[in-house]
Amino acid sequence: MSDIVCISPIDGTELARRPAANDSATAAALEAARTAQRDWRQVPIAERSAYVLRFLDAMLAMNQEIVPELAQQMGRPVRNGGEFRGFEERVRYVVEMAARGALDPVVPHDAREGFRRYVKRDPLGIVLVVAPWNYPYLTAVNTIAPALIAGNAVLLKHAAQTILVGERFQMAMDRAGLPKGLFTNLVLTHDQTSRLIGSGAVDFVNFTGSVEGGRAIERAAAGTFTPLGLELGGKDPAYVRADADLAFAVENLVDGAFYNSGQCCCGIERIYVHESLYDRFVEGFVDLTAGYVLGNPLDEATTLGPMAQGRFADLIRGQIAEAVGKGATAHIDPARFPANRAGTPYLAPQVLTGVDHSMSVMTQESFGPVVGIMKVADDAEALTLMNDSVYGLTASIWTADVEAAEALGNEIETGTVFMNRCDYLDPGLAWTGVKDTGRGATLSRIGFEMLTRPKSFHLRHG
Repeated sequence: MSDIVCISPIDGTELARRPAANDSATAAALEAARTAQRDWRQVPIAERSAYVLRFLDAMLAMNQEIVPELAQQMGRPVRNGGEFRGFEERVRYVVEMAARGALDPVVPHDAREGFRRYVKRDPLGIVLVVAPWNYPYLTAVNTIAPALIAGNAVLLKHAAQTILVGERFQMAMDRAGLPKGLFTNLVLTHDQTSRLIGSGAVDFVNFTGSVEGGRAIERAAAGTFTPLGLELGGKDPAYVRADADLAFAVENLVDGAFYNSGQCCCGIERIYVHESLYDRFVEGFVDLTAGYVLGNPLDEATTLGPMAQGRFADLIRGQIAEAVGKGATAHIDPARFPANRAGTPYLAPQVLTGVDHSMSVMTQESFGPVVGIMKVADDAEALTLMNDSVYGLTASIWTADVEAAEALGNEIETGTVFMNRCDYLDPGLAWTGVKDTGRGATLSRIGFEMLTRPKSFHLRHG
């Protein structure tokens, strides 16, 4: 049986090695989950939520150990802390939604004498979460917490790059006293994951990852009628209008582009700036970017860690070289970042101008510390360019005019429209995408609906 290995981007050494579960272990996990879920679905929602809150407490208690562990696994600087501010916000929000009746039966508005009519939400059964490495706690909990509260059992298959995260989830669930078998962290290869999905033994699959990964999930599920939730690639745009607060936009968009070394699903990858602000915006953006400190993520002085793998950094290097070869200007001298080294995950941030949509850096997902900036004449040009993409996760508009932002937002092909902010998930709003970014949704009441099935009752009496 294959081993799953995590190689640390810090120095290329092996950080963790775990054997993939064999077929009998996977079958046992499925049987235990199915047995546990039959009882769990009968547990009152308030009690299910109490278990989830105990899980949250157990996870929060491990934060000091988890922060450096994350840096070692995927390179995020320790000075940025872990993911537990957003993690806690989302868990508490989903618990509150359940308490406020998000899973309560829906009664039609037209009462009919002699009939009792309502739609209840039944749990799906076993939910398989295939989680990514870039935000390994946040992305996983988006589905795990509501799935459990809704009455499902959960199997977690985490990415090899963050294999220790799955173990942390299991520890926290065990410490919370969750019924045995209700949650299981499974170490699986890609082939094993595909076979599990193709077997029809799970009742829902949530996957966060690449477009090609999503296509592989769809192929595996073909013919099983298993519902899928897919959050895939992104090429999220920002538009800075003429009336934007320039300094505020620069500060937040630099952070939105380079936080987590640009390895964010909703990170800013392309920026369109009104011609009246363009020169000043670029100057401010470049100056702020040049102040990043690239280095070992375990060092408190580091503000930009290595990418998770060298091959990811090489893809960005290729995009930059292609753009410059086609006439773009690279504003950041990599020599200012001594840790920047070809062939390694350590990559200096880069700001490109003179770019256009013939360049891959403006059309294909980068998922790294590079951003292209284009000048536009008006809203119409910005809108055309923002929509010129096969992706659609988020788009941000920087303006003082709420009505203009809403009007543009109605025309942008995207899952979320931001005004004067970016790179944030609001647990009260659906997290979803269009086009090649995927299908389905997490968070909000809609997230609960994805993890349950409607069952109608039409009862005649009297």
